[in-house]
Amino acid sequence: MIRRTGYGVAVLLVLLSAGLWNQASAVEPDEMLPDPVLEQRARAISQGLRCVVCQNESIDESNADIARDLRILVRDRLARGDSDDAVVEYVVSRYGRYVLLRPPFDLTTLVLWATPFALLILALVGGWWFLRRQVRPDVAASLPLTPQEKKILARLVAEQDSRE
Repeated sequence: MIRRTGYGVAVLLVLLSAGLWNQASAVEPDEMLPDPVLEQRARAISQGLRCVVCQNESIDESNADIARDLRILVRDRLARGDSDDAVVEYVVSRYGRYVLLRPPFDLTTLVLWATPFALLILALVGGWWFLRRQVRPDVAASLPLTPQEKKILARLVAEQDSRE
């Protein structure tokens, strides 16, 4: 029994480590630049660009063909001497702002940035309003009945007595 458990744990660890290795980076050796400084810059840029096919995954992590093409494009632009900002601007000009994993805060992205805060404020105000509208039993019981409520109560009691 112990032997099977140990074997199962070993298999699980191997599978997990294989899965984590794939998640860490999809950059293949033939894509890498020979200059380590340029490669480091390319990796930094790639981690900030979204794969246009994948859901919220950087091109550095994605195995999609388009992500590979974008990684090669980034490295090509860096090898030509472009600055990091120029490379990002070039990719954004071709694919739009959607390609940025961290969109900048400006007028066009105001709704994107403000929506979570607006929803939080709306939830707090709604909760406060809901709690204020709740009738507290101790307060309701201590209020005297109006003459109209006394008539209704008397009629209901009379109806109940007539049924019994």
